Amino acid sequence: MSQDSWQSAPTPEAGRLDVMLAKVAGISRALARVWLEAGAVKVGGVLIQKGSTNLKGTEILEWLPPPPLPSEILPEDIALTILFEDDFVIVVDKPAGMLTHPAAHVHSGTLVNALLGRVPLALEGEDFGVEGYRPGIVHRLDQDTSGVIIVAKTREAHSKLAKAFADRRSKKHYLAITVGVPLDTSIEASIGRHPTIKTRMSVAGTNAKDAKTDFRVLDISPNQHALVEARIHTGRTHQIRVHLQYLKTPILGDDVYGKPSSLIDRQALHAYRLEVQHPITLETLRIECPPPEDMVQAWLGLGGVWKV
Repeated sequence: MSQDSWQSAPTPEAGRLDVMLAKVAGISRALARVWLEAGAVKVGGVLIQKGSTNLKGTEILEWLPPPPLPSEILPEDIALTILFEDDFVIVVDKPAGMLTHPAAHVHSGTLVNALLGRVPLALEGEDFGVEGYRPGIVHRLDQDTSGVIIVAKTREAHSKLAKAFADRRSKKHYLAITVGVPLDTSIEASIGRHPTIKTRMSVAGTNAKDAKTDFRVLDISPNQHALVEARIHTGRTHQIRVHLQYLKTPILGDDVYGKPSSLIDRQALHAYRLEVQHPITLETLRIECPPPEDMVQAWLGLGGVWKV
């Protein structure tokens, strides 16, 4: 590492180190955490690895992006909660904090690494490119979104599942905690890349594509937060998060489209139900998993009653 490779910028405001690094470096908070863990971030010349470090807004941040990934992605022994499995597919409850597949600067600890350590995966999407290394992957969840995800174990299963998702023949239901109370509504608002912030998406952004989400309020807390069910009809990046921001009711803890929360250290979003036709047997798979404890405790902390 040469010293002249380090980049630097003043801290824009007081706040958590991972949030401020994401802002000044133009990266996601998830990638900021990766850089911190890699020992690639300094505050006032001192190496810091804890993203939760509080900054006053007067510091100088320095960062040195880690080198890109090698082409070989290794299997890893990582515990997973299996919701369904046969010879053709595997359905798991992806924990918050886990990337779906390896991508730039992240080559371990992902769902793909964990699955490769357990089962063979379909080789569709096997090449390592800008979208990452994606054997068996037909849909994704954001790193800090938990919940149900289905992965193909054979080429035939991958091909048929990918077509089912592309043809919108799957039903994906999520639970979210929102700041403010949205209306029960179906919103159709196209989503594209944010015009100035490359790590974000926005309604009517660059190269926007159609996006539809149904929202239903399940409960309202005394301080006007809501427990919301969301069903997505399309699969745009950050779709639920962007649509709820557009409705002026962002997800609790979403530091990209809302703001961080002391109640939960991520966006309070969980994929709790997936319905899709099995690619080989043609039976309807209806897989559910309950929300994790951090979401339940966040909702109870707001004075809500868990009704799901």
